[in-house]
Amino acid sequence: MAIIDLSKQSSLVNQYITELRDVDIQADRLRFRKNLERIGEIFAYEISKKMDFADIDVETPMGIAQSRVIAAQPVIATILRAGIPLHQGFLNFFDQADNAFVSAYRRHRKDGTFEIKMDHVSCPRIDNRPLIVCDPMLATGKSMTTSINSLKAFGDPSHLHIAVVIASAEAIDNVNRTHPDATIWTAAIDEELTARSYIVPGLGDAGDLAYGKKYRD
Repeated sequence: MAIIDLSKQSSLVNQYITELRDVDIQADRLRFRKNLERIGEIFAYEISKKMDFADIDVETPMGIAQSRVIAAQPVIATILRAGIPLHQGFLNFFDQADNAFVSAYRRHRKDGTFEIKMDHVSCPRIDNRPLIVCDPMLATGKSMTTSINSLKAFGDPSHLHIAVVIASAEAIDNVNRTHPDATIWTAAIDEELTARSYIVPGLGDAGDLAYGKKYRD
């Protein structure tokens, strides 16, 4: 597995991550969503460098120009609901891509453990196409691996890219065991998890910060 941590470079990613983590700036939901979108755009640009391109001739008003375009448009998948702003960032750049959506969430038990529940998967055929699965947080890797397994029922991608804003070291190890051929793209790696498997220092609940707190019975 290849792990590409963009926080190791000095770039605007570090600024956006700082703002996403800041408890005062987080109060601005619009800014929070926009920063996720911006990071998605940066991920998209970086991932595009790893894709296959094809040479084509394009007609201009003055003649024929040689150019290079993506050989196979990717399928961009996200896990609802927190992944929507990040997904939009990818779609801003891969504007001809097909899209997939997975509804997966944690169902917590009284003893503090949880299981992954999946309600819905919408996906095109992904055979021989790059598959990009994006989600803001990779805490344990359980939601990610469950979602990827459901997506692979729609075909065998040419390559699997996993794009997450913040990952835990434990989750990276877990994903590596189930999908060793994937490339993980992240903007930060945190070492700790709480007893309820939330990333520390992390940034909190990305879905709640982007869209408001959900009702919990």
